[in-house]
Amino acid sequence: MSRTPPIIAAGQLDRIPRTDEFPGHWPIGSGRPTIGLMTTMTTDRLPFTGNDAADRLLVSDPLALLIGFALDQQVPLQKAFSGPLELSRRIGGLDARTIATMDAEALDVAFRTPPALHRFPGNMAKRVRELAAYLVARYDGDAARIWTEAKDGADLHARLLDLPGFGPMKAETLVAILGKRLGVTPAGWEAFVPDHMTLGDVDGPESLRRYQDWKRGMKAEKRAAGQA
Repeated sequence: MSRTPPIIAAGQLDRIPRTDEFPGHWPIGSGRPTIGLMTTMTTDRLPFTGNDAADRLLVSDPLALLIGFALDQQVPLQKAFSGPLELSRRIGGLDARTIATMDAEALDVAFRTPPALHRFPGNMAKRVRELAAYLVARYDGDAARIWTEAKDGADLHARLLDLPGFGPMKAETLVAILGKRLGVTPAGWEAFVPDHMTLGDVDGPESLRRYQDWKRGMKAEKRAAGQA
């Protein structure tokens, strides 16, 4: 079974560590916290789940990171990004070609087996299969080629938008994670990073809490606006 290479490629370990962690805590409903100077670093984990093995897999296996994003809807963040590790355990590893061609019922069972990998396991099994099939057709199953072969930030953003189930928010957040946390910085990448806090600014439990507090506040504001 082939595996995709780690996200952090050789020669990218001389990036500048991020030191501009957000001070204090903003009140919910106070608007979007804006991001100042773009800085970048490399790390061996993305601290999204509270599970060290799951957090490390998001960095060591690009397919795991993409699957986490595919699952990141209508479930808690921690649940979504823990999914790739559990899926890997259930099907014997993560490989785009294997997922794309495995028996549909078997993949469905892998998602549905308690504890289910998602609130909507059947739909998510199909979406992950579609994502894997796209990666096989477009990148020969190598998820890392999305960014290692990107000509510049615009090309990277366009490649991410082309992924099944990836809209502008997911694409921009992934650009932020790649640039700020994983040292993937093609020319002009900053132009495709949102001016508010994203998962790309999460480097530990405290910043994760702040991010989730802000996101809950934004959702509450949208609900209130819809009721007005």
